[in-house]
Amino acid sequence: MARSYRRLVTLLLQLCALLLAAPALAAPTHIKPELVVEGSAAPGGTVQVAFLMKPDKGWHGYWYNPGDAGLGLTPTWTLPAGAKAGELAYPVPQTLIVSGLMNHVYEHEYAVLTTLTLPAKAAPGTRLPVRVKLDWLACTDQVCVPEQAELLSEVTVGPPAAPDARFDKWRAALPAPLGAKAVFAVEGGKVRIAIPLPAAVPLDRPHLFLGEHRVVDYAAPQVFFRDGDRLVVELPRARFEPLDPARLTAVLRFDAAGNGVMLEAERGAVPTGGTPLASGANATPALWVLLLSALAGGLLLNVMPCVFPILSLKALSLARAGESESHARAEGLAYTAGVVLACLALGVLLLALRAAGQEVGWAFQLQEPLVVAGLLLLAAAITANLLGVFEFAVPGFASAGSPQGAFATGLLAAFAATPCTGPFMAAAMGAALLLPVPEALALFAALGLGLALPFLAIAYVPRLRAMLPRPGAWMVWFRKAMALPMGLTALALLWLASRLAGSGFALAAGLLALIVMALLVLLGRRQRHGRSAGVRWWAMLGAVLLFGAAGLPGMVREGSAAVSSVLPSQPFSEEALAKARASGKPVFVYMTADWCLTCKVNESAAIEREETAAAFAKAGVVVLRGDWTRRDPAITRYLTAQGAAGVPLYIWYPAGGGAPQQLPQVLSVGTLTGLVGK
Repeated sequence: MARSYRRLVTLLLQLCALLLAAPALAAPTHIKPELVVEGSAAPGGTVQVAFLMKPDKGWHGYWYNPGDAGLGLTPTWTLPAGAKAGELAYPVPQTLIVSGLMNHVYEHEYAVLTTLTLPAKAAPGTRLPVRVKLDWLACTDQVCVPEQAELLSEVTVGPPAAPDARFDKWRAALPAPLGAKAVFAVEGGKVRIAIPLPAAVPLDRPHLFLGEHRVVDYAAPQVFFRDGDRLVVELPRARFEPLDPARLTAVLRFDAAGNGVMLEAERGAVPTGGTPLASGANATPALWVLLLSALAGGLLLNVMPCVFPILSLKALSLARAGESESHARAEGLAYTAGVVLACLALGVLLLALRAAGQEVGWAFQLQEPLVVAGLLLLAAAITANLLGVFEFAVPGFASAGSPQGAFATGLLAAFAATPCTGPFMAAAMGAALLLPVPEALALFAALGLGLALPFLAIAYVPRLRAMLPRPGAWMVWFRKAMALPMGLTALALLWLASRLAGSGFALAAGLLALIVMALLVLLGRRQRHGRSAGVRWWAMLGAVLLFGAAGLPGMVREGSAAVSSVLPSQPFSEEALAKARASGKPVFVYMTADWCLTCKVNESAAIEREETAAAFAKAGVVVLRGDWTRRDPAITRYLTAQGAAGVPLYIWYPAGGGAPQQLPQVLSVGTLTGLVGK
């Protein structure tokens, strides 16, 4: 009986020892760990040790900086006296976005290496135990589980063993040391890093993994520029309490195959310029593709709603173009020069403001109350001119028929007709904000050429001119009819002024416009009696404009942001988007502005419809509305991140954290209701 009892106790002790040696048998994990020692080592020598991690299908582990969420490996060693374990060396990680959060992960089998130094007094031939308690986080797209295991192995003290082929493979997966120092600078809400990298190194969808926490926004798009044997990376700063370290460590992934280098960066001067590269899912098309897109985008602006108020100015010029070939060509060239010059001027100002750290985008001019007030005065004057109240031949918008008038018409057309981004144009203007200055200006010029192309074609193609009606008495009536859309434009600008700067500002600007129109009526009376304006008239006009320039800036107030909506929505913010995506519900983000007629047409025809609201409510869609009427740095950053330079912009985020989809810039009810069925 006693012997049977002793056998039972012995068996139980052996089972306990087995469980301690292989705890994974007692606690199953979703990532199976294994402790592997490469071979033997001499006393005081080193040997490599690997944590071989084998995730189940659908599960993943994390890099040492996991990104927005997660946890890497945490080893707690139990080693013989005098032995020491080194830092962990991770392979190049992968990127994984879940609910708008960026994760640095491994979705396949991976090995994390470290170096074990043996005691200097270890006796040759002995077998030293190596025990480690390992903690890690295992996750899917839906759930995370903290896991741990106690791993046991041993290392023999003796001559180094033959290389292990498995370790050769695992070492090859580690990022190679760069061998040269990088430099970084924090500028205008961005971390810019210049990395010495030969131009011959191929890059395919590169990504930079920063080792330090809370320095950059992990989920934001990364922008790469090639500058000879140097690679410049731009990373947006972390959104919440960003840190400002004196040095940085990082891993630069070259391609999806996991090739990359490990680097260190110190503070220094980071050059500007260079050729943009593709990053992540956002590839920068070739320059010629962007130029064609800008040209097509400018051409299509001629039929976009935001350009319609300017069509009255073009229509009269087109009718006059039938008078003679030389006159038509002179007007065509002058009009084109005005459009292209205005687009270039807007582009230069936009790039200069962004270089100075301002968060601005395309159509920024209509976000300024004083600019809108100036356009209101101009629209009122043009309306009076079209009605025949007075004749003003210097700009020649309607009556002069001169190249100078065509040039002025082109300036105004480009200035007021480019707030909305149309098809083809969005990608080109978005890229222009990232390209070097010469290439960016070429895109702005191509946009202007596209906008002027129909007028230029009529000027140089006789058959097109022959299709126009002959000049005659009908032009007087047509001119007065075209005063209607221009008058509606003036009213729209008055409404926009109230939205931008309050009702008091709009009332003052409207009163100023009425006074200017009254002065134009007086001018018209003098002209009909064969007299010029006179010094007194110019003095009164100058006094009114000076009074407005002095008084209007002090009346700017925060405009009304109230929205009457059929489709329930929340104000857009980066935090609201992250929260909505984390809920697992589908999300519809739309960026709009009161000065964008395309936006308003889409809202009337597709977004603010009972059918859309009912379909979205049934599917539980979270709607986030971004109002870019006034400057909003958060919306500007979001537009830039999506490769857009302006509004409208519509993004659909499927339920469950799927990849976002950018919708067309012209919407229909079917387009939106069809999304909830996917």
